[in-house]
Amino acid sequence: MSTAAVRRRRHTLYFLEWAAAQRPVHLDTDVDMTRIQAHRAAARDNGRRYSVVGYLLYAAGRVLDRHPEANAVMAPGWPGLLRRPRIVRFDGVTAKLALDRPVEGERTVLSALVPGLETANLREIQERIDRYQGEQAAELPEFKGVRMLGRLPVPLGRAAFAAALRDPKRRAGVFGTVSVSSLGHRNVDGFHSAGGTAVTLCAGRIVERAVVRDGVVVPAPMMRLGLTFDHRVIDGATAADVLSDLHHTMETFDDGTWAPDPGPRGADRDPRPLGGLEQSTR
Repeated sequence: MSTAAVRRRRHTLYFLEWAAAQRPVHLDTDVDMTRIQAHRAAARDNGRRYSVVGYLLYAAGRVLDRHPEANAVMAPGWPGLLRRPRIVRFDGVTAKLALDRPVEGERTVLSALVPGLETANLREIQERIDRYQGEQAAELPEFKGVRMLGRLPVPLGRAAFAAALRDPKRRAGVFGTVSVSSLGHRNVDGFHSAGGTAVTLCAGRIVERAVVRDGVVVPAPMMRLGLTFDHRVIDGATAADVLSDLHHTMETFDDGTWAPDPGPRGADRDPRPLGGLEQSTR
């Protein structure tokens, strides 16, 4: 038996201590990726590569812009016996994208920010994702804080981490407004995590599965999409609306630059019902 000191992953441990206050609830759905896969293939034929994560970020930006109550976070200071609960809603959508990258030789998770998702086009999103490719991503200037937390004495590291999240106005630029993670590059169908934001999206692998269309069983590329929400910030009805809107937006993907044969598609229902109750850049 041996004991090893944790250094490069300290930022993850500080985050988990902070995020323990969340009250996570998990939902999931299966997304028919036929239309997105066709768009990816057409883009490859024209010399462009788009990752599945890029499409998810594109959809998340549009959906959370339509559901601002879910693009939010619990204000610092709650809970407290004499404090009233407050929720901070953000003006824009910034993804906190989980990346599996080495930091000074130690495998760890980095959180890359992708801002402006409510208006960014697919090419702009992919260019931002591509910036974080490769094992040298941890050396980028935006990860200076992560490297510093690994070197500070633990009490100072915890204090620095808490200080960075204390001001709600700075939260989007430090922690994003929605967390996104993918394990689809492995044999993972579905998973859930709580990323410190009101909504965390988790994408599994794309697998050909049997689906029924017009009474006929046919194969289709399906992806399990998990949504974890902080019950302190939103309720189940809102979270279900967000997931339904994401499902619809991805299955009927249209960025205005491509006009495929409509063919069979996923659910054509209203994505915003009125009733009812880690890590790759593949």
